[in-house]
Amino acid sequence: MSDPTPFSTERLIVRHLHTRDVDAMHAVYSDIDAMRWVDDGSPLDRETCVKWIAKTHENYERYGYGMCAIVLKDRTDTNEPIGFIGLVHPHGQALPELKYALRAAHWGKGLATEAARGMLEYGHRTLGLPEIIATIAPENAQSIRVVTKAGMTESSPRIEADGTRTLVYKST
Repeated sequence: MSDPTPFSTERLIVRHLHTRDVDAMHAVYSDIDAMRWVDDGSPLDRETCVKWIAKTHENYERYGYGMCAIVLKDRTDTNEPIGFIGLVHPHGQALPELKYALRAAHWGKGLATEAARGMLEYGHRTLGLPEIIATIAPENAQSIRVVTKAGMTESSPRIEADGTRTLVYKST
């Protein structure tokens, strides 16, 4: 497994997820606003969050990376995550994909962009990944803004199995 604290930024520490993070992750995954654009948009129950963290640990072993907790540097006393960010391979996809979500209370402060920039730099420089993608619903203007400000560029859109059109952004 790679370093449990992959990187930090001016305001954030991005570290591996731990089983003790389940309540904080459940706070993100049960937030309807935060989950609107994640997977099918449904909030997750606590038991599913436990399984999600276990899957994340499998990804750390398999790829050397996966989802990470986002912690505010000025809140290291609690070390409680305010969200997650990471690189994953959904459905066995070949290219690593950037995924993230923050609790709604932390939106609009540039934290998602700061975390995304850090994760892209970590992926390219530390992990040696030549290309990273992000997939975004065309209606998700906030996420489009986050990835473009983080340096990603729009690529060809793709049509998902359910027929929906998804925008694809890439970082090389």
